[in-house]
Amino acid sequence: MKNHQNSIRIFQEAKELMPGGVNSPARAFLAVGTDPVVIDHAAGPYLFDVDNNQYIDYVLSWGPMILGHCDPVVTRALHEAVNRGTSYGAPTNDENRLAQLVRTLVPSVEKIRLVNSGTEATMSAVRLARGFTGRDKIVKFVGNYHGHSDSLLVAAGSAAATFSVPDSPGVTQANAADTICAPYNDEAFMTRLFAQFGSQIAGVIVEPVAGNMGCVPGSLSFLTTLRQLTAEHNALLIFDEVMSGFRVAPGGAQQRLGIQPDLTTFGKIIGGGLPVGAYGGRLDLMNAIIPVGKVYQAGTLSGNPLATAAGIATLQQLLTAGQPFYDSLTEKVQRLTTGFQQAAQAARIPLKVQSAGGMFTPFFLNETDQEVTSWDSAARCNTQRFAAFFRILLENGIYPPCSQFECWFLSSLHSDELIEKTIDVAALAFKQIS
Repeated sequence: MKNHQNSIRIFQEAKELMPGGVNSPARAFLAVGTDPVVIDHAAGPYLFDVDNNQYIDYVLSWGPMILGHCDPVVTRALHEAVNRGTSYGAPTNDENRLAQLVRTLVPSVEKIRLVNSGTEATMSAVRLARGFTGRDKIVKFVGNYHGHSDSLLVAAGSAAATFSVPDSPGVTQANAADTICAPYNDEAFMTRLFAQFGSQIAGVIVEPVAGNMGCVPGSLSFLTTLRQLTAEHNALLIFDEVMSGFRVAPGGAQQRLGIQPDLTTFGKIIGGGLPVGAYGGRLDLMNAIIPVGKVYQAGTLSGNPLATAAGIATLQQLLTAGQPFYDSLTEKVQRLTTGFQQAAQAARIPLKVQSAGGMFTPFFLNETDQEVTSWDSAARCNTQRFAAFFRILLENGIYPPCSQFECWFLSSLHSDELIEKTIDVAALAFKQIS
C-alpha cells in the first residue's frame, strides 16, 4: 500500500480553509469514495505527490499539458516572460503573436479576444451571440459543460423542448429561462426545436466532442444539422473547443469534422497550462465587441504576458509538428483503448472505450448498454465499478480522472512502455472488480 500520510494531513487542513478542501469540486474525489492525493510537482508524463509517490498522469491538468509537464520550450518561455514582468494591463506584442497562431491553426477565427478562463470565454461568446442577433434564447445540450456562468449552468427540463431550470442555488429562474436544454446527438429533436423557436434563438453552443460526460463525440450528421439549422434561422453556431481545441487535431474538432462554426471558444491548451481562455470567429461578429462595437466585455488580466508566452510556446510547437504529431497521439490512444477493451473482455467486464484524438473515456456499462451517445446513456454507467477501478489504478501508480464522467488525456510523452504498464494495471483492476 502506498503511503499517503502527508496527503491526508494536508487535505484535512485544507478542509478547514476552503470549501470541501478544494478550489474546484472534482478535486475532492467524492465520486470515487476516497480522499485526494496532494500533488507536489510534475515532470513529463508523471505526477508526484507530497509523499513522493509517482503516478502516470492521464489528467494532465484536465487537458492542457499535451506536451507533458515542464516542457522545456514552454518553461524557458515562462522564465523569460517572468523576468520582463508578470502583468501590465496594457497591449503587448505577444498578444498579437498568440492571436496570429490561432488564426493560422483555426481558419474560422478571423479575430479573437483573449480572456482568463473557459468559463469567461463561453459566457462572453453567448453574450456576443445575443448582442449581435438581438435575440435572447440560447440552446445548450444536456451533458455539455460550458463553465459555471449563470445562463449555462442549467439542467434539462422534460423530454420535450422546455426552457431549463437552474442547476445550482444562486442561479435565478430569470437567468435560466432564456436557455433551452436539448438532448445531445439528436438532430430530429433540433429540427423540431428550430421549427418552434427558431426566430427566438440567438445561438447554439455545443461541445463538438463532449468531455464532461466522458468522451462522447458529436456525430457528423448531428453537427452538420446544427450548422444547417443555425444558418437557415440566422442564429449563430458556437463550438466550445475549450477541451477539444488543439487536442484532437491542429485546428480542433472543427477541422476533423469539416464544419466551420460562427464562433469558437478556447481554453486549456491555448495557454500552455496557465489560466487563459479566448473566443473568436467571423470578422463581423468580433467587430461587434467593444471598443469597436457595443457588446461589452473586459478583463484586467486578459492577455496576461505569462499566459501568452506559454500559449505561444505550446501552439508554435504544435504548428511545427503538424498532423503527424496528432496521428501519433491518436495511435497511442488507440493502443491504450484497445488494450483496455481486450482486458475488460477477458475479465467479463462490460466496457465501452470511446475516443477522439488525444481524448478518451472507458465507460463501465450495464449489460444492455452498447453505445454512449448522450447524457442519458452515460448516466446509466456503473459508477460504483468505475470508482473501484479508479482506486486500484491510483494505488498502482496510475492517475486517472476521478469520475466516470470525465475525459482521460494523453501527452506526446506517454511512451509505449507507459501505455503497456497502464494496460497491465487496468487488467489487474478488471480481474479484481469482476
